[in-house]
Amino acid sequence: MPFNLLVILGPTASGKTRLGVEAAGALGGEIISADSRQVYRGMDLGTGKDLAEYGEVPHHLIDIVDPGYEFNVFEFQRRFFEVFAELRGRGRLPVLVGGTGLYLDAVLRGYRLVEVPENPALRAELAGLSDAALRERLRALRPELHNTTDLKDRPRLVRATEIAEGEAAAAASLPPLPELRPQVFGLSWPREILRRRITARLKERLEQGMIEEVQGLHAAGVAWETLEFYGLEYRFIAQHLKGELNRNDMIQKLGSAIHQFAKRQETWFRRMERQGTAIHWLDGAGEPLREMLAILKNLQ
Repeated sequence: MPFNLLVILGPTASGKTRLGVEAAGALGGEIISADSRQVYRGMDLGTGKDLAEYGEVPHHLIDIVDPGYEFNVFEFQRRFFEVFAELRGRGRLPVLVGGTGLYLDAVLRGYRLVEVPENPALRAELAGLSDAALRERLRALRPELHNTTDLKDRPRLVRATEIAEGEAAAAASLPPLPELRPQVFGLSWPREILRRRITARLKERLEQGMIEEVQGLHAAGVAWETLEFYGLEYRFIAQHLKGELNRNDMIQKLGSAIHQFAKRQETWFRRMERQGTAIHWLDGAGEPLREMLAILKNLQ
């Protein structure tokens, strides 16, 4: 095949998992998840893992760490390339499926990431700079900085600068990344239909026990602060369980937040396209698998 990686992306509730499983079954592939929260064990309904959909299709990078572990894009990229090499070694097609734009971008654009330890000498130097000077220094190192929260909080600003300096220093000695020949597909829905799908999916997950899942995670030792850090379902349900939101307000606020999140995902995907990632958009309401296979056939 003229490609060695199939990528399926889309906003939440767009049907990525189902299409990924169907494509993997048709093409002799295995799923690699690109979701920043599905890596955590026990966080199932809240992250929309839909594990039953996988059937006989093997999946990777799901349920690999415990809640509270600080998983990040650096570790995702490293683990992705390990799984990619293992699958290719067995003659299987890696099918990368997910909606975490940063993780997808790190693979497709080949972010050059290194693990940067704390640098006491650099921190001492940065301590003498104002927040404004620190922001300018970070922007000089990262002109396309996406995570603007790093610019607002001084400890994060210092750490982000430390990481950027460390990556710049190590760039020349990094080993080459594996050669990827990706074909990228996205699922597209009319906005109103996607809104209805998101609302229906939220109702279904609540009926399946999503509140009880969050309660169980806290009972098992996961702090409220950690649960709120994971955002969306975990943040609002944690606030409900602490008595800060009644059930109706929790559901209303959570539904609104998920709709906003889907819009941010779509914005990220459009930015990926502007930066050079070619995405074949499929009609989610049609027959996306047939449409995808027809496009792939024309490539050969």
